Amino acid sequence: MQQRLVECVPNISEGRRSEVIDAVASVVNQVEGVKLLDVDPGKSTNRTVITFVGPPETVGEAAFQLIKKAAELIDMRNHRGEHPRMGATDVCPFVPVSGVSMEECVEIARKLAERVGNELGIPGYLYESAALSVERQNLATCRKGQYEGLAKLETPGGKPDFGPAVWNEQTQRSGATAIGARDFLIAYNINLNTTSSRRANAIAFDIRESGRVKREDGPGSPIVKDANGEPVRQSGTLKAVKGIGWYIEEYGVAQLSLNLTNIRTTPVHVAFDEACARAQDRGIRVTGSELVGLLPLRVLTEAADYFLGKQQRSRGISDSEKVKIAVKSLGLDDLAPFDPTKRVIEYVISEPGNAPLLDMNLKAFAELTASESPAPGGGSVAAYASTMGVALASMVANLSAHKRGWDERWSEFSAVAARGVNLQSQLAGLVDADTAAFNQIMEAYGLPKSSQEQKNLRHQAIQDATKHAIEIPMQVARLSMQAMQVAKEMAAIGNPNSITDAGVGAMAIRTGVKGAILNARVNLADLEDDGFASEVREECSQMWQKVERVEAEVLQRVDEVLGA
Repeated sequence: MQQRLVECVPNISEGRRSEVIDAVASVVNQVEGVKLLDVDPGKSTNRTVITFVGPPETVGEAAFQLIKKAAELIDMRNHRGEHPRMGATDVCPFVPVSGVSMEECVEIARKLAERVGNELGIPGYLYESAALSVERQNLATCRKGQYEGLAKLETPGGKPDFGPAVWNEQTQRSGATAIGARDFLIAYNINLNTTSSRRANAIAFDIRESGRVKREDGPGSPIVKDANGEPVRQSGTLKAVKGIGWYIEEYGVAQLSLNLTNIRTTPVHVAFDEACARAQDRGIRVTGSELVGLLPLRVLTEAADYFLGKQQRSRGISDSEKVKIAVKSLGLDDLAPFDPTKRVIEYVISEPGNAPLLDMNLKAFAELTASESPAPGGGSVAAYASTMGVALASMVANLSAHKRGWDERWSEFSAVAARGVNLQSQLAGLVDADTAAFNQIMEAYGLPKSSQEQKNLRHQAIQDATKHAIEIPMQVARLSMQAMQVAKEMAAIGNPNSITDAGVGAMAIRTGVKGAILNARVNLADLEDDGFASEVREECSQMWQKVERVEAEVLQRVDEVLGA
């Protein structure tokens, strides 16, 4: 199942005292679900960039604790450094990584700003997508005058968006902060088969949004100026891209050094293809590329989808296969090996043992299921059955997309395969979730009950765990019903040579639906919420009848194709 992740990248105004940096960064890991990824101090700038990720529910709390600790340990009245800054925590942006929208990040930023202003008494500004005015979208505008110019807090034009609009002893110590929401920034280098930094620079100017200064008659001729005497610029081909060309002595090649400031506007694969085209115009070839730092998985999966589409091949494949395609298509292993486990945020933060059942081979899973332990049981097996069933349906879609003579239908089947693979991923995540829900009930029954208060807490914990143990198999059943539609479609229009695979897939999914329903029903007996229980029983009855009907339709189609 896709993780819901937000990245937060606060910059604190301390880059020299390691004990202060460590103390500020250490509060992050104390918040549930949040993981510290990187701490990058700079002595000359006297500034440290801290990077952490977490779910949207708790990442704001981690940011608050960091800002609070920085304000306790950093006195801006004594700060000196080369980088522009205005507060102990100078900036604090939130970035959607996976499963989270920009709107959610804006909400996190604004709630944090309100809390920082009210509880910590620190003033500041909302910027980028979280800004309350167009003028303050630009961070440079918010930070104008830096710390030394913060008397502007008491002026109409400099009034903060949150916190006290005063320049007193407290605000002089903490300074101000900018809290925002923005898209992921990607530092991206593209390798060229030339050693000429001048030619690389020319390609970068072709591409970057700011382009180059316009000249009357080509290179070396006079600069064209506007009515105010300012140079006229000729825009480059890509929006939200900054770039220069340089020579890398370590590798003996020239590169385009690009900053992709909004990967929704210009994703990595678009920048790569445009660089290839512009380089070819100048008689130069792109040999590969290099992504700097950590990146979200979607950067690679979207690139893979793009290149698969250009090849008219199905996009309905696993993320791991898409990563391999992206690495090869972008030439990310041109200069050095590219290890996704160390570069992709979702892989870096994944904890070993998070999916003990799913990580087992089939033999080990079957042996554990057959043991004396009550879990894993029917719920996990039901989720597993539906996972395998929809995997078969997705296979039929992929085979249909590549069937000789059906080339014009590749996109149709690719879309079905992509739906199937998405359902497969979600159902697979519920294999372990069902067993975890059972264990939660057992833990609730094991709570102490010596006092009336403990009895009440235990009773509520049992009820909450029971409801959760019903909701998990209901998720399995609902997703399985969607999976059954994929199997039905592939039986109807898919490659007839794979009709039995569609049939087997439908039967496995039927087992998943009915198995999940039985698991939900068995827990209803212990639930006191009669309204919830009644709704679940009604939904179960409807799904039970529908899955039998759809399975019968699929098997009838199988018989027709087989000539029975």
